[in-house]
Amino acid sequence: MGSIGLISSFSTAGAQQDPLKCRAKDLSATSNKLIVSNWPAYIDPNNKKGTSTRQVFTAQTGIEVDYTDDVSDNAEFFAKVRNQLSACEPIKRDMIVLTDWMAARMISLGWIQPLDAAKVPNLHNNLIKALQGRDWDPDLTYHAPWQSGLTGIAYNSAKVGEVKSFEQLLTSKELKGKITLLSEMRDTMGFVLKVIGADPAEFSDTEWDNAIDYLRGVVRGGQVRAFTGNEYIQDLAAGNIVACEAWSGDVISAQADNPDIKFVVPEEGLSLWSDNMLVPNLAQHQANAEKWIDYYYQPDVAAKLAAWVNYICPVEGAREEMEKIDPSLVDNPLIFPDSETLDQTFAFMALTEAQQRNYEGDWADVTGG
Repeated sequence: MGSIGLISSFSTAGAQQDPLKCRAKDLSATSNKLIVSNWPAYIDPNNKKGTSTRQVFTAQTGIEVDYTDDVSDNAEFFAKVRNQLSACEPIKRDMIVLTDWMAARMISLGWIQPLDAAKVPNLHNNLIKALQGRDWDPDLTYHAPWQSGLTGIAYNSAKVGEVKSFEQLLTSKELKGKITLLSEMRDTMGFVLKVIGADPAEFSDTEWDNAIDYLRGVVRGGQVRAFTGNEYIQDLAAGNIVACEAWSGDVISAQADNPDIKFVVPEEGLSLWSDNMLVPNLAQHQANAEKWIDYYYQPDVAAKLAAWVNYICPVEGAREEMEKIDPSLVDNPLIFPDSETLDQTFAFMALTEAQQRNYEGDWADVTGG
């Protein structure tokens, strides 16, 4: 029942729109307002001194930001807005922040407005090379990375020895029943594809079938305690699990309280992803949204944000600015990864709508989601 329901919720037949026709009048010239939906704990908090990045943006531009952290899962957010966007109706937001695969999907459906490149010069001048040229939006016509991250392995060194590979995570008898994997399909299946010898950036339906069958066997064998969001980090710190698939920013935050938590670059490599700023169809303050994008692509602003959220900063020049804010973070490879680390990263290929439905159905069948 789970997979059938998921396929139904992701069905987008007849949902295609033309963003050049499905658009609202931009009120930015007369309305100093911006409505943003982002993920929780993904921006430095407002403070009494008025020096947070959001407060400074308002002081500099006069734009009042209605900021909501109501994006907690890509699929859930998609379900929340799909009826309106598929029917060319407003979702009452000027900006949404979604992960690469969902950003690609919404762009392909024609639900996202093109950005005016002349109004976001900092984006085009300062985006780090590793995030340039995405095949689903190579010219940054529709998206601007907010923050990026690495998916790898974390383990509790007080409980277990180093876990060096994803294959070890999935097969070691010592780890049986004591690991978690991420509930985001692309995060986990990218590594499983690697384990069976396939390329996550370009794989066939047969390779997918082999990978999902491999994971099914791992789950049935009792290796995996649970598929989770970022609540895994509490279980890892408490010793309820000893190793897990993990996001880099979570690990940095956890290490401040528990130095026994370690992050590992698996032998299979690292998954590199971004959460991206997007302007949905019928947004009424697109020019204000573009000012927001351009502001956060200033290196000093980007460094201030990165010092709080602990994810990979997508802005060139922010590392040098970090020297003035928190020198201890300058050499942290999980915030400013070097070329050697980035050379070990991989991405998950863009899926057709049919693949999306079929693969998500397979995934739900294996994970119980």
